[in-house]
Amino acid sequence: MPPRPRSGVAGLAQAAPATGLSTTAGLVMTLLAAVLLATACSAGPGPAATADSAKVIAAVGAENEYANVISQIGGRYVQVTAVQSNPNTDPHTFEASPSVASAIDGAQLVVQNGVGYDSYMNKIEDATPNPARKVIDVQNLLGLPDSTPNPHLWYKPSTMPAVAKALATDLSALQPAHAAYFSARQRAFDRSLQPWYRAIAQFRADFGGTPVATTEPVGDYMLQAAGTRNLTPFSFQADIMNGVDPAPQDVALQDSFFSAHKVKVLVYNQQVTDSLTQSFLSAARRYGIPVVGVYETMPAHYDYQSWMLAEVQALRRAVTGNVSTEKL
Repeated sequence: MPPRPRSGVAGLAQAAPATGLSTTAGLVMTLLAAVLLATACSAGPGPAATADSAKVIAAVGAENEYANVISQIGGRYVQVTAVQSNPNTDPHTFEASPSVASAIDGAQLVVQNGVGYDSYMNKIEDATPNPARKVIDVQNLLGLPDSTPNPHLWYKPSTMPAVAKALATDLSALQPAHAAYFSARQRAFDRSLQPWYRAIAQFRADFGGTPVATTEPVGDYMLQAAGTRNLTPFSFQADIMNGVDPAPQDVALQDSFFSAHKVKVLVYNQQVTDSLTQSFLSAARRYGIPVVGVYETMPAHYDYQSWMLAEVQALRRAVTGNVSTEKL
């Protein structure tokens, strides 16, 4: 049996008050300067690396769900840093810090989401070029265009098996002697997703067509796989996701889903709420509509598989028992 994956990854998340991923060219130059300074400061002689430390691959996951999967596939041969790991902050307001640039500069392997969700990664990678660095861009891995409207790819059931396969390939290229180890862990990871897949299939069989409302498209891929019918127009979800005030008629339509009991569940982004989304939560509670919180960043005490399974279980409890799960 392969060794258990490391139980945690280092985090470098930093919330910023600005709106959007606002890493500018000037910030990238500042980060690059910090990296170069750190390199210069460490140029002197130091203790020799041990044989074990020489085998460890430095890896970075732009979001902690990807970092978690790196850790599961790489096991004892990887040291993983998660850039975004705080489930209490809005990933859309993230700004990279010099420590993030330093981690990426030293990484042999990087996994990032793409679709504009973590574009700061590309800017730092361009500013700290390394032709030997393996970069898995999940958007490119899945063959998705830049115009893909929903960037929350980790909720798509087909995403992480593809990531795990790419990880096993790249890790094996970096350490060919351990290729069998990485391949075995990839197969074990794929098997560990089966409870999630079964829960999705069972929900679809039992409750396919269940009408739901959402605030943002965070969990939409999973809701689609589970066979729900999302009554909230995508344009409305996108407005909230992008910080745009929705049209008054769209707000009225969303409110009517609760007052007229047209939906069985409200699924909302637990990490990001404002006065408008709070008003929907209040309306849902007032009319007895259960609510289910979904996350953009993997919450504490979960791995990727248990997190995804918990979300489907929360959805099922909402439909069968009118039970709200606002926070995992």
